[in-house]
Amino acid sequence: MTNRILSARPLHTDLAALSLRLILGGLFVRIGYNKLAAYDEMLAMFGDPIGIGSELSLILVIFAEFFCAILVTVGFLTRLSVIPITITMMVAFFVAHEKDAFDMKQLPLVFMLLTIVVFILGAGTYSLDALIFDRRKAD
Repeated sequence: MTNRILSARPLHTDLAALSLRLILGGLFVRIGYNKLAAYDEMLAMFGDPIGIGSELSLILVIFAEFFCAILVTVGFLTRLSVIPITITMMVAFFVAHEKDAFDMKQLPLVFMLLTIVVFILGAGTYSLDALIFDRRKAD
């Protein structure tokens, strides 16, 4: 057991992918739901960071942070679903919070980096992707 703990090899990559998806996706579902539930209040204070209008910007953020996050959480079309979340965090970090102190924008940076890890790692065995798409390969 000590050898496994001290080893550089992963203990269980698929369990790590599942954990990362559940944590990241769950956090984003909560964040996105809060924006969706308070849509009118959010719209009144939401900016237009990329010049497409405040309402469309908010709709796209809710789409990424709530709907795409649900897909990431269950592991369905995971790599495609994490792209809008990554883009949202890039806009938050590089555009919306561009002039803020690093302490104010470090959370979007952490989220952005974690979404990149999810993209690289993929959904793993414990996902709808594996259930649906790996079954097709076997046929």
